[in-house]
Amino acid sequence: MSNRLVNEKSPYLQQHKDNPVNWYPWCKEAFDKASMEDKPIFLSIGYSTCHWCHVMARESFEDTEIATLLNDYVCIKVDREERPDIDSIYMSACQALTGTGGWPLTLFLTPDQKPFFAGTYFPKKSQYGRQGLDSLLCQISKLWRENRDMLLTSARKITWFLQREEAEESGECSRELLHQGFRLLLQAFDSGWGGFGTAPKFPSPHNLLFLMRMYGAEKMPDALHMAETTLKAMAGGGIFDHIGGGFSRYSTDQKWLVPHFEKMLYDNALLVLAYLEVFQLTKNPFYSDVAKRTANYMLRELSAPEGGFYCGQDADSDGVEGKYYVFTPDEIIQALGKQDGMEFCRIYGVTKHGDFEGKSIPNRMGKNGWGWVEEDPRLKRLYDFRKKRTHLHLDKKILLSWNTWAIIAMARAGLILKDSRYTEAALKAQIFIHEKMTDKKNRLFLRCCDGETAGDGQLDDYAGYALALIELYRSTFNSAYLQEAVFRAKQMMDLFEDRKRGGYYLTAHDSEALIMRPKETYDGAIPSGNSVAEATLQELAAFTGEPLFSEAAGRQHRFMAGRAKAHPSAHSFSLAAMAKALYPHKELICASAALPTELLSYLREHPAHNLNILFLSPESKKTLSETAPFTSSYPVSQHTTWYLCENGACHAPQRNFDKLDLTPN
Repeated sequence: MSNRLVNEKSPYLQQHKDNPVNWYPWCKEAFDKASMEDKPIFLSIGYSTCHWCHVMARESFEDTEIATLLNDYVCIKVDREERPDIDSIYMSACQALTGTGGWPLTLFLTPDQKPFFAGTYFPKKSQYGRQGLDSLLCQISKLWRENRDMLLTSARKITWFLQREEAEESGECSRELLHQGFRLLLQAFDSGWGGFGTAPKFPSPHNLLFLMRMYGAEKMPDALHMAETTLKAMAGGGIFDHIGGGFSRYSTDQKWLVPHFEKMLYDNALLVLAYLEVFQLTKNPFYSDVAKRTANYMLRELSAPEGGFYCGQDADSDGVEGKYYVFTPDEIIQALGKQDGMEFCRIYGVTKHGDFEGKSIPNRMGKNGWGWVEEDPRLKRLYDFRKKRTHLHLDKKILLSWNTWAIIAMARAGLILKDSRYTEAALKAQIFIHEKMTDKKNRLFLRCCDGETAGDGQLDDYAGYALALIELYRSTFNSAYLQEAVFRAKQMMDLFEDRKRGGYYLTAHDSEALIMRPKETYDGAIPSGNSVAEATLQELAAFTGEPLFSEAAGRQHRFMAGRAKAHPSAHSFSLAAMAKALYPHKELICASAALPTELLSYLREHPAHNLNILFLSPESKKTLSETAPFTSSYPVSQHTTWYLCENGACHAPQRNFDKLDLTPN
């Protein structure tokens, strides 16, 4: 018999619909039942492509013995990707209680949602010093019956800790703060294999983007060296899929060889941006090829037919981690024939001994350049062989916030790589959001799955969507995108800004009331909503010239500087946003009847972080005069005219693009 998850759309909740556990989704009915029956709540948070979530499900949630114990509780399942607000609150509780976190996230709550115990993965039975779920459930049940006051007191103290409002201290948005962040990354840098720290190693592309911004601003050779070393090592390692393209979530070892095999949309989108930027800085075609292979993976594997991009692919196949990706030499030869198979094994390090549980992860570690080109038909044959060999689960949720990174990556890839497929994918995703993920009041939904939209949009959705619209304007110069970016940014300020204490809450002021209203600032797997809001406001301040945005950007810079000063390297996307305000900046208006090709050529060749460009044509003049009122005084004629301003001063109009000095001074 199915439980109450049977009608949910989330792929993660669907994975648990046939458990013998009487699961509820997060809903009022569950909390009312807990209150009426005087029962504690067992809360389990995870996501559909999570390896250890699968392990705990197989060991415990599919087990009738454990289910019998769990059914003495009110059990709630939450997809952390659908409810980042719930995940944020209870992850904070877990980190406060245990000093660590991760998924599956396991908590016990009172009927009024207050946590009194938290952890992550628990095996069915106690082993290797880790308590088993069976004994934990019995222990909590006994305490609830015999010493409930202790649990309730603990729940009150934990909730007070989460709800406490520390004094927010503004900071100074300064170059010194950026240099502190750079120095901390330099200290943590692995000079041998790239990346920061030791195993496990995460790509953290926002760190690399910040380093490249610092190189662009101050020509710091160490900054570019750290980014290049990391990007080369990752592209050669097993974390990169040399057969199908795209990157796995993280590496379990220092050398980027053995990945945690799940692939996520946001990692690949952000890595496309990192490889595109290093390509522009170095002109090395190796980097553009990695960006292309990664973008092609996103189009081939994660692109939804109706528009938008799916969340990601699982680490497990047939219940075995990495089975889809690893090979023996015999399997390669079976797919390619003896001669081609032996050549592939030699080039990609596939041996009879293997490097992962007796099999090999194809890689190019220690070798220069690529092996076979992406268009090589032998790679296609191996890719097809792999697809038939075993099934790889695809999480088909379309999350708005993650799609904003995909839009930014695809729009930029389309421009820089001169490939219209990427631009079209970005435009199609934006149309999907506009038509399918926007309600009648013009508010955003958080996710769409199997045709159903749900969830109130949160800060990451509004901030990310506004930034994606700005990127679409940069790559197409369609003024409608800039106009909507302004609208979404104003919505973001109205719904999420904390005008009293600074910063932006994760949830809107009229969202479901939880035990606290989180406000996240540090960058995790993706930049925080507050960092993205900061970048968006700074961009719009430059594009529109409007005091509303320049003042809002200033408030957010000061708030984030206060949050970042203790750990600036954990706020690298914020530091990159501050760099835009701190370093010389130029504005260029192109008044012309048609978009000049030389402008697009320049943008393909150069990162333009400190250059904002407005294209003023007869068609866009009305929209731009509303969005950026200062443009209304500029004339448009058949003759292309360039108006360049920098640091508050404007140069004489210019007809010759080649005479413009667009480099920051």
